[in-house]
Amino acid sequence: MAVHIYKTSGTCSKQMKITYEDDIILDVEIIGGCNGNLQGISSLVKGMRFSDVVSKLEGIKCGFRPTSCPDQLARAIKEIQAK
Repeated sequence: MAVHIYKTSGTCSKQMKITYEDDIILDVEIIGGCNGNLQGISSLVKGMRFSDVVSKLEGIKCGFRPTSCPDQLARAIKEIQAK
């Protein structure tokens, strides 16, 4: 089991803590942002493979912003994969 801390950029959320094993997400904690929506995203991605989460969330925008909390989660996972 490993933990990755990701500082978000361009969103209301400030930080994501991703707990994972191999390429499976065990837990995601998101600090800041829309609490209910982020709890929902965290719950939905538990047990998912990195590649599945990235393919579903990458590129999602929030209003006029070029990114979103789901997109930031995809970026955090890609950062883990790049290690």
